This record gives sequence, structure tokens and C-alpha cells, in this order.
Amino acid sequence: MSPLPPFPRMLVAAALVSLALASAFAQSAGPAASGGSGPMAAGPVELPVTKVVLYSSGVGYFEHRGIVSGDATVALSFRSDEVNDALKSLVVWDFGAASGAAPGSGGLAESPSVSYPSQESLDRALKGFRIDLSGSPRIADMLARLRGAELAVDAPDTIKGRIVSVESRPGGKDGSVMLPWLVLATKDGIRAISIDRIAAFRFLDPKLSEDFDRALSLILSTEDSLRRVLKVHLPGSGPRQAVLGYVVAAPVWKVSYRLDLSGDKSFLQAWAIVDNPTDQDWKDVSLSLVSGRPVSFRQDLYAPLYLNRPLLPLAIAGAAQARSFESGLPEEARAEADEASGVPAPAAMMRGAAKSFAAPLAEAAAPAPSLSQGAAQAASGRAAGDLFEFTLRGAVTLDRRHSAMLPLVAGAIDGRKVSVFTPGSGPGGSDPLHPMLGALLENDTGMKLPAGPITVFDGGIYAGDALLDFLPERDQRLIVFGDDLSVDAEVSASSSRETLGVTVAKGVMTFARRVTWTRSYTFDNTSTAAKTIVVEHPITPGTTLASPSAYDEKTPEFYRFSLALPASGSSSLVVKESSPEEERITLATLDPESFLAYASSKGVPESVRTALRKAVELKNRADDADRALADLQSRKTEIDADEARIRENIQAVGRDSSQGQQYMKKLSDSETELDKLGGRIEAARAAAQNARDAYAAYLGALDLK
Repeated sequence: MSPLPPFPRMLVAAALVSLALASAFAQSAGPAASGGSGPMAAGPVELPVTKVVLYSSGVGYFEHRGIVSGDATVALSFRSDEVNDALKSLVVWDFGAASGAAPGSGGLAESPSVSYPSQESLDRALKGFRIDLSGSPRIADMLARLRGAELAVDAPDTIKGRIVSVESRPGGKDGSVMLPWLVLATKDGIRAISIDRIAAFRFLDPKLSEDFDRALSLILSTEDSLRRVLKVHLPGSGPRQAVLGYVVAAPVWKVSYRLDLSGDKSFLQAWAIVDNPTDQDWKDVSLSLVSGRPVSFRQDLYAPLYLNRPLLPLAIAGAAQARSFESGLPEEARAEADEASGVPAPAAMMRGAAKSFAAPLAEAAAPAPSLSQGAAQAASGRAAGDLFEFTLRGAVTLDRRHSAMLPLVAGAIDGRKVSVFTPGSGPGGSDPLHPMLGALLENDTGMKLPAGPITVFDGGIYAGDALLDFLPERDQRLIVFGDDLSVDAEVSASSSRETLGVTVAKGVMTFARRVTWTRSYTFDNTSTAAKTIVVEHPITPGTTLASPSAYDEKTPEFYRFSLALPASGSSSLVVKESSPEEERITLATLDPESFLAYASSKGVPESVRTALRKAVELKNRADDADRALADLQSRKTEIDADEARIRENIQAVGRDSSQGQQYMKKLSDSETELDKLGGRIEAARAAAQNARDAYAAYLGALDLK
């Protein structure tokens, strides 16, 4: 392909003023409605696809390139669901001179335009005709909408007149069925004709007949056509090169790898799987494949948009007018913004450097036109994703509706065989019996390798399948492709607690402990070859690694450790994780037995044990004082109960009887005892309170570090 002339003139289709020719029926109005000026070409031309850039995000950039002459119209055909993307992304380059000609030998293009059939709703479009076919009307309904139109009716004689109305009248043998009748104003007077007797009718107004045909054509094209044609009009003179590019949805390109682990240096081969779902053959196109996650979205630009407008009162005196304001910048700020803004080159123009890697890749044959060279309005932008582009060397030919598998990269890669053991990856979350065969790959290819499946070969035979996630440059990644049945694995787990210190302050005893989780891995190698085991140890949340002191790798879920496993031998790995734990005990709530248990525990320092024993003594004194007080209060309760019984007996036998005199003496003795008991209770209550205060004061004053 010849290089483009210098300083091309690029125009962005999305910035063009829309043409009045935007509906299907407007296109049928003839050349006068085309919106162009000057002589038009005999018909639209189709430029071949010369460049395709497929993205792993599900879109593709397609570029058409060719020679046009004079006032040219280029036709681009899209499926209906592609039109929105085409309108959002279409860019047009119209060069002033043909490839190979001296610059300036052809006229520069002026004011290109794009026209296309509108996606206005069918009913809304049909309502725009003089004859309204919206809503699938019956004949009677359609004629009722044409009151005043001239009509010729064969029923069976020909009757000509203007439609007055369509009305319902009783019909059938018993008159129970309402039938539509057409009422015409003829030169002979008003005539009523049953519609079911009409064999044919014609509109006498040629324009009404034309609208009827165009409405039917619109219905047919809307319901049956799945494609829309965008016509790009390029006014100009002389032969020149034109380039049209756009981004539409495309099948995600895929990659599959082949990895040979047999040699001293592993060998990686990648194949790209691409699809051509379009209705155009790709013949000798430049094909690029981009991996990454560019921002891509859809927006409905095809369908006409109507806004609801409020109904306002007449602008009479005292009525306010509705207003809206646009945001703005001072002149100085606007000038600075215009200078700082720029149009970034399309993502499809990005290139990745891969010269150091032996692969069938090449840089782009010729630089693509830059958007910044055009006169389009500047827009701000930002980078989205970390893209890497593969450009296949040589042209690619792929028939429409076909797919192909194309060589992408091939060369040595740093890889070594390992076995990978992940606890909990067995059936039902159990520990597996064997590690998995795998490899540790380091991407020293100079490229960013997309995600894809890997078919692994070892020793000249198929060894298994693996999956590779996106692998950046200089990063390394584990892959696994089968069970290593020559290695048996055994896992055991335990936990322990260790008291690191005990403190007492303000009546609270605090235990500082360390909890250690231990998991032991033992591997038995029955093969005659030494192996390297990569152990993925699950990270216990909230812990730190205690042993081993270092790990090979750490992910959000695992520590990875490498373990050398000798031939026909065994190796073990013990991993310990620890976390702090604190227990706080309020001493005032402890019973004597708990006090004694802590006071005799070997995990408690001697100074704390001594203090606890002293606390036990004070606690016992307080408890004894409380029991003594309780005994005295119990005795007082018994005496009170006896006195109540004696008084009941005195009332029964009489105070002056001999038995009554005996009861009176017992009552006197009880009162004497109660008087003495009251003093003892007060003394016991004071002693109990003092004992409790002494105990509480002791606990509150304890401060042992």
C-alpha cells in the first residue's frame, strides 16, 4: 500500500451537520433530496476493507481505503444493531491528491456529509404521510381517516365522490351484526355503500396514491430489512485517496498456546483465533490484535430523540418566560483550555514493542492518519487500560462468515517444571492426596501475553491442559496440567496458646497470650527424579507468619513456599502462623475456687500469684463476715416468728390464766434477747461492710506489671 500524502485532511463524521435527508421516504424523493451540491457520481462506491484491529474487549476497528474521484459517495453497509456504534466512531479522511500523485494535483474535499435511513418509530413516520397507516388499520378505519379525499369505488359499478364518513349499520339476516358503510358525496348526491360490496377503490389524488405507495414501502423496509447503508458524500474534484474507519462490535479474538517443557529451555507457541462475521471478504488486510480493557460502551445515536416541552401560557404582561443557561468560561480560561486540549490517537493506532522476541510480528506498514491533524473540534480524553497490540506480518485474507487460526508468537520462554500442592483443593474441600504437575513461567518474551488455554507437551507427548491468565512482561505465573501421582502428600494441623504475660490494674487481671496455628506438610516421592514442590499455604486471617521466616510469593489468599523433594525420598515443611490474644478478667466477680485456680497456675507470675492469695484471704474474711451477719439476722427472724405465735396463744387462753402467765414470761424473755441481738446485728453489719471495703480497696489498689 502506498504511503499517504503529507498533511492529509481528516474530517470526523460525528461532528458533521446532519442532513435533512435522514428518513427512508426522503431518500425516495430523488436526487434533489440528496443534500449534495454539484454533479454527483453515477452511484455510491464501496471501498474495500484494508485494515482490521480486533480487541479482546469485544469491539473491532475496521478501515476502508481506496481511490475516489470528483464528487464521490461512499456506501458503508451495517447491520441495524451496528449503526449506533458506527455513528459514534466513524472517522473520514479525504486526501487532496491520489496516492503517488504530486500533492495538490487533486482538489481538496469540502464539507463531507453522511446520510442514512432514520430509525424513527414506524408509527411516527407513518403519521407523517397524508394517508395514515399507523397502527395497522382496517380498510374502514383507513377510509375514515381520509374524510374529504376523492375516491373511485367499484361496487360493482364505478362510483366517484368525496369521503363523507364511515358509519356502522345493522346487517345480517336478523340485523344483529353491525357492518361498516362508506358514505360518499357524489355529483348525484350522497351515496352509502356497504364496504363488504366494494371490489376495488382508487385514490383520485395522485399525491395521495404516491403517499400510499411510499407508506407501504416504508413498512416493508422497516420490517424486512436488517441492514442500513450510510452514504458518505465527499465533494471534491480530481482523483484522491479516501479512508473511512469505524469501531463496531466484533467477536472477541482468542489465543491458544502450546508449551513444550522437554528441552533445557521451554518453548511457547501462540495461535490467534479470529472470526470474520461480516458480509465482506477480508482480502489482503492488515490485521492487528489488541489485548487489554479499553473503555467501550453503546449509546443510542440512531433513533431520533424527541424531548417533551412544557405548555406555557401566552406571553402577556406579567407572565414570566422560561429560560435556560449554558455554563461558560471567561475568555482567558477558554483560550487556555483550547491550547491544552488535544485529540488522542485512536487506540487502534497503538503499537507494542516486541522486537526482541522471535515471532511473526511487525510494526505497522505505514503510519495511520492522526486525528490531531484534522480540523475537528478538540475533545478531552484519558487513557483507558494497558493495551498491547499484535500486528501480523503480511496481509491476511479471510472470507466472510469464516474464521481462522493464525500464528501469533513462537519462541523460548523461561519455564521450569514444578509440582503444586494446594490444601483444600480436593473433593469437597478436602486435602488432595497428590500435588499437581505444573510449571513456573516467567514472561521474558518482551510481550504481554493474553489469557488463554495451554496445551502442554513433555517428553514428546501430550501432558495435559492448563489455563493462563493475562501475563504482563517480566511477571511469572504458575500453571498446572495434571496430577503428580508419583508424590504422596499428607497434611496435619494443630493450634496452641502461650501466655506471654499477666498484668493486674484497677481490679482487672489481663492475660496477654499468643495463639499459634501449625500446619505440617509431608511429601513422599516414589519416582527416581528429584522434584520441586510449591506449597500454597492458606493465609489465616489476622495472623503473621512465624515460621519459616520468609516465603517465595504471597497472594491475597496464599503463602507460597518452595520445597526440594529428593528422588525416592521425603521432605517436610512446617508452617506456623501466630496472632495475639488478650483475656480480661474482673477480679471482683471471681469466686474463691477461681481465685485459687489462678493463684496456683504456673502460667501466672509469682508476684501475681502472691497478690491473688492475699485477695483470697480478704475475700474469705468478707464472706465470713457476711455469713455471721446472715446468721444473726436469721435468729432475729426466728424470734419475731415465735413472739407472733405467743401473742396468738395469750389471746386464746387469756392473760390472767395460769397458762397465759407462762406465755407472758416467754414473751418477756424473747424481748430481752431481741434487745441484745439488735446490738450484735449492728456490730456484725459494720464488720461485714469493713471486710468488703477492705477487699475492694485491695483489688482497686493492685497494680502489677
